[in-house]
This record gives sequence, C-alpha cells and structure tokens, in this order.
Amino acid sequence: MSDKYAVIGNPVAHSSSPLIHAEFARQTGQDISYATILAPLDGFREAVFAFRDGGGKGLNITLPFKHEAWQLVNRHAGYALAAGAVNTIEFANGWMTGHNTDGIGLVRDLQDNLKRSIRGARVLLMGAGGAVYGVMEPLLREQPEQVVVANRTPGKAVGLVGRFEKFQSLAMRGIMACSYENLGRSGFDLVINGTSAGLSDQMPSLPDTVFTPGALAYDMMYGKTTPFLRFAREHGAHIADGTGMLVEQAAESFFIWRGIRPQTAPVIEMLRKA
Repeated sequence: MSDKYAVIGNPVAHSSSPLIHAEFARQTGQDISYATILAPLDGFREAVFAFRDGGGKGLNITLPFKHEAWQLVNRHAGYALAAGAVNTIEFANGWMTGHNTDGIGLVRDLQDNLKRSIRGARVLLMGAGGAVYGVMEPLLREQPEQVVVANRTPGKAVGLVGRFEKFQSLAMRGIMACSYENLGRSGFDLVINGTSAGLSDQMPSLPDTVFTPGALAYDMMYGKTTPFLRFAREHGAHIADGTGMLVEQAAESFFIWRGIRPQTAPVIEMLRKA
C-alpha cells in the first residue's frame, strides 16, 4: 500500500501540491499517494488527527492553519522553531514534528532559479501572516542590507519583527516594521508580497517609488498575474510569481519525508506550461 500524504487548508482545491508530489514520486521511484484535505476553519486539529490515525505519514499545511499547526505539533525542527508557523508535519516514531520549508523554498527560488542575490539587498516584506513568519529567518541568514515588514495592521508587523529581534545582526541595518503609508519614498531591491490579497484581486497600497531600478517584485501566490505584479510591471520592476517557491518548498518537504531530494527545474517548467 502506498504511503499516504496530503495538503490541508481552507481553501485547498486549487492546490498544485498533489501534482508536484506525484511528479517527485515518479522521478524518484517512491510509492506514495498525495491528496487534498479541506478542513473546517474550526476543525483543523480533528482533521490532522483523523489523517494521522488513518495511517498518514505527513502533511503540508496551507492557509490559514500554519500558526495553528505550530501549536499542535509536539516537536519543532529547523526554521519552524523561530517561525511560530509550520507548513510541514512529519508523523514518525510517535512524534508529530513540525517543519517550515517556506523560507528555504523562497531563498532557493530567488538565488538558484531567478539568480537574484539577497546579500546586501534592501528587502520589503508585505504581510505579517504565517507565510511571512516562515520566510523571515532564512531571508535574514542571507545577509540583506535591511528587511522592512509592512502590514495593513502595523501592530502585527511590530509583533513579527519582535519575534525575530535576535536575528537583527544578520542584516546590516536590521529589521523594522511600518505601515504602508509610512513607507514614504523608500526604495527596495526586492519586494515580496506575502499577503493573500491577490486571491481577491486586491493589493496593499504601495507608493510609486517602492522599487529601485532593476528591482524584483515577487508574489508568493502562484499561477496568476496578481494586481501587485501588474503594478510592479507598470513601475518598471522585474516580476516573478511563487511557482518556483511552491516547488522548492515541496521538494524540501519531500526530502524530510522520504530522504531523497527530487529535481525541481522540470517540475517548475511543467507547472508554468500547464
């Protein structure tokens, strides 16, 4: 019988994760099945335990459950410890171990696939939800000049920055929080949208001066040109969606579960052509 894995979220029907993991399994000769689980907003815990008790080996976690998953697991590993958010759960030896592969996926996509250096860059992170918590430490470890976190509710950005205060020294000018209105005329080399505004064809209010010449605008959403990416293109920035991040973080999850690292480039190409 195939080992069982799944992605759990709300909504989740749009997820490309089953296709990605099926391709990884084909590449590597692994016998797995991978499904989607739509969990009620108030029923995440029950859905996770039902999957585990039914023989499940591992889960990927998507919106809006990444913080809840961090609280649910009984052990944290790697970047999940600082992030306070979990996107991968491994069921093994009586443990529910929580990992966070989002930041690894983002960094690998930026540096390996898009050939965009993070070191010495001014970075703007939009949003203060689980996705941004997950990428903060890996981004800082690449030694940017500064990371600014902007959010519609500034207090949430302040809370996020406070959680990662011990990593301040990794960025030359540290990390800070602000509202979109207070960005002023600041320019950034890398602007990353970690909000879900694109799901409703909206975007945070950004100043026209937010992009430096040659800047990259990166949306963690994938499969569509969001209002943020259209705005960025109109203002002269290079643009990229989150397809590469999705595949790279999935590859890290696959490695955690199976101990084998699949090739990502052909899967990214497959998704872009789909």
